[in-house]
Amino acid sequence: MKLYSYWQSSASFRVRIALNLKGIKVETVPINLLKAEQRTEAYRKIHPQGLVPALADGEHVLTQSLAIIEYLEEKYPMPPLLPLAPAERARVRAIAQGMACEVAPLGNLRVRKFVHQHYSAPENEWVRHWNELGLAEIETLLTNHPQTGTFCHGATPTLADCVLVPQLFVARRFGCDTSTFPTLTRIDAACMQLPAFIAAHPSNQPDAT
Repeated sequence: MKLYSYWQSSASFRVRIALNLKGIKVETVPINLLKAEQRTEAYRKIHPQGLVPALADGEHVLTQSLAIIEYLEEKYPMPPLLPLAPAERARVRAIAQGMACEVAPLGNLRVRKFVHQHYSAPENEWVRHWNELGLAEIETLLTNHPQTGTFCHGATPTLADCVLVPQLFVARRFGCDTSTFPTLTRIDAACMQLPAFIAAHPSNQPDAT
């Protein structure tokens, strides 16, 4: 397998965590977003949208981080990243999508550039606003919920944790006060005790600067 990744990309971070939790070794191919390597003709042949991550598994190229993680879950079911019960699986997916679909896209590089160029809004202020709003909503979902445990759902990491940790990384990077999310930061701290999360952290990537 080859993972086309950028060290600061939260979507790439999610997939790295899932791969590590599953114990799957991959070759990492860095794609430098700041140098626009994602828009080169060569990379567009791999990922027509010009985004990261992309996962090449033999003749198959998978895109979109949540789809990649679900692919890994189906192909390598142990250890599981989704619970068995349908309602619990839906809960985990909802937590993950609440961040990956509602919060993260508004902080992507191409969105920040467009907002800055066309509306003169400070990038950091824009990202802080949407992260603080979205993460506050996820905090409400998790706090005092009977299925919230050491991690977002129970006593082992799930798909939701694969998304939470990278989103908090982004929030801190852009100056959010994450102390207002005590449940999320508690779960994040528990995750960051695990080798799979530590190894996936942006600072531990070969292209980190």
